[in-house]
Amino acid sequence: MATPTRTSPDRPGALTRWAGLVAGHARLTLAAAVAATVLLGVAAAGALGALTLSLWEAPGTESVRAQEVLVGEFDTNSANLVLLVTARDGTVDDPGVSRAATDVAAELGAVPGIRDVWSYWSTGGDPTLRSEDGGRAVILAWLDGDPTETRQRLSETIIPGFTRELPAIGVEVAGGEAISAQIGDQARADFLRAELIIVPLLLVLLIIVFRRVVPALATLAVGLFSIIGTLAALRGLAMITEVSTFAANITLVMGLALGVDYSLFLIARFREELAAGAEIRTAVIDTVRSAGRTVLFSGLTVAASVAVLMLFPYAFLRSFGYAGVLVVASALVGTLVILPATMIIFGPRFARRGGRSAPVERGFWYRTGERVMQRPIRYGLAALALVGLLAAPALGFRPGPPDDRILSADVSSARAAYDTMRAEFVAEPQDALAVVLPALPESPDRDAAIDGYARDLSRVDGIVRVNAVTGSYIGGERIAGPAADSGRYASAGSAWIAAIPAQAALERSSSDLVAAVRAVPAPASVLVGGFPAELVDFETVLAQWVPPLAALIIAVTFVILFLMSGSLLIPVKATVLNLLSLAVMAGVIVVGFQDGALAGLLGFTPTGDVNLTFPILMFCIVYGLSMDYEVFLIARIREEYERTGDTRRSVLVGLQRSGPLVSTAAAILALTFLLYATAEVSYLQLIGVGTAVAIIVDATLLRAVLLPASMRLAGRANWWLPRFLRPVHARFGLDESVPEKRGSAAIVHPELRP
Repeated sequence: MATPTRTSPDRPGALTRWAGLVAGHARLTLAAAVAATVLLGVAAAGALGALTLSLWEAPGTESVRAQEVLVGEFDTNSANLVLLVTARDGTVDDPGVSRAATDVAAELGAVPGIRDVWSYWSTGGDPTLRSEDGGRAVILAWLDGDPTETRQRLSETIIPGFTRELPAIGVEVAGGEAISAQIGDQARADFLRAELIIVPLLLVLLIIVFRRVVPALATLAVGLFSIIGTLAALRGLAMITEVSTFAANITLVMGLALGVDYSLFLIARFREELAAGAEIRTAVIDTVRSAGRTVLFSGLTVAASVAVLMLFPYAFLRSFGYAGVLVVASALVGTLVILPATMIIFGPRFARRGGRSAPVERGFWYRTGERVMQRPIRYGLAALALVGLLAAPALGFRPGPPDDRILSADVSSARAAYDTMRAEFVAEPQDALAVVLPALPESPDRDAAIDGYARDLSRVDGIVRVNAVTGSYIGGERIAGPAADSGRYASAGSAWIAAIPAQAALERSSSDLVAAVRAVPAPASVLVGGFPAELVDFETVLAQWVPPLAALIIAVTFVILFLMSGSLLIPVKATVLNLLSLAVMAGVIVVGFQDGALAGLLGFTPTGDVNLTFPILMFCIVYGLSMDYEVFLIARIREEYERTGDTRRSVLVGLQRSGPLVSTAAAILALTFLLYATAEVSYLQLIGVGTAVAIIVDATLLRAVLLPASMRLAGRANWWLPRFLRPVHARFGLDESVPEKRGSAAIVHPELRP
């Protein structure tokens, strides 16, 4: 059995004292909250403009070290800006087209931040920079600078300024930085559109759920306070560190989700107390003491899950960690400060219409749990079979690099330019591998060494051309001597080689291509960089971090649930159920997005793989929210068990008391996530649909079927705790409630008696 509480009847717990303080100064508390919200709102108003998109690189890896040499020794880097030039008549070799394109390249080179420019025309006609029919060619550039300022300059000046229709040529802007800028712009637009839809829709749903306007408005206020507080804090963080644009999107859905979850739980408990005849002040204090404790534990589990993201060595993922922790903190402040004060002031307007509720035995969750617990093996196996069917496709998950096709061609000019290049170019010169020889000084033998190494690189399957200081190579043969710009590939103490990949090779497997290039014997120490290598290194390091950090999430949430439940088996079962919901989510990701089953419905372009970053983010969100529901259910089940000692009855009553809250919160939360299916960024669609499905499955199959089935089979073992762990729980387990022990009267602090 769970360890008894340590709350003394002579000394109320911290939450009880806090509830009494808020109750005694309700109007002052609410006025201060309104003032704080206004101030935070002013700060939050500029948050979206302060956020940015991060670089897909892993500090300290081989590709990043190659980049450092390129920048330091050669004042160049991988092309992150592309101008696609189209000849209006004839080909790109016509004199008029050549002059116009050369003028555009010179103008681009004069733009602040542009450190290097090269093109089909400056390289003497490199065929990898020209379309197969000769109607198009590219100008490549390296745009350096602060990511936020760079992408703002792209959106405001470079993209509109260099998208041109001239007499001889047409010009379109593409490249990694252009795509990033347009992704950021579109993510912000999706955020604002979702906010305009979600907020009024959520208010209508809450009014339907509560059948009263005041509790609906109070719940929405808690969610909005969580969003505003988080955005204001993210703006402050963005002044000292990089914070991703996508953090704002997660803030919106998680802020509303947690605001709804926690408010539903507190308001439902407050209504129970009022229906039992408690005076408003006493009902508020008892609600915060009991349901507030559950909310606090729930917040800890969600915060612990997303906080792990801050341990990743990438600003992109750390941003989600920042947002997640701040959302939880803001939601807890709203729930445990603003909501109790509102209950004190508007108490009667929170009461349930129609008087007392029906007996628990007549409730849907009670009757459903009763049927399951009568035949736990049959229902449990059926639910597991269905979960297994939904999760099975996850075995075919294929991680892949980020891609411009996460944007719709209808909203992204850069995506449209890339579509043209994919259709008409054989190679991807903007994604050339930079093979850097950082310690190859000038000597009589250097050119021979570079010549032999370049020949070997050009033999690698998937490399269509190699350019070096000694000339150009295809298939092991030197097909041209040094060009006019070949000097850019060498310095006094080092050299580098551009290995240009075929589109098909990168589509097939960029990791295999990078590995093959790195496997070619070199005449000296070598560093292989370039965008494909940076992505491969990023994914490799990311995959190495996933297992230990996933284990850390599981361990931390396990400990928190142990401290709440005083049991070892309950945290084990909660972990298993949460992992099942994650498996279902992964199955949806594979079928719907990797394989493209939802492409026609949602309007995105499937690429046959999924960038690993976003499933990791979803893992943290879904795991935290699943544990959120587990805490709500187990808290009421444990409370009833400590009162009666009857496992079966406590499960059924706990399900009926908390199940409707879980299902309502899950439905509202799933709907808010599903609204991101209307986004123009496919990663937001992925997060929205995958998370919504996981939440629905978690709140139905897992909590309504597998939870009661497993607790019925475990019986009294649900509450088993080894003797050596009992002092640990007695010392660190937080508990504000005073259980009614079997056969004894409840011990209630005098302040809580009606």
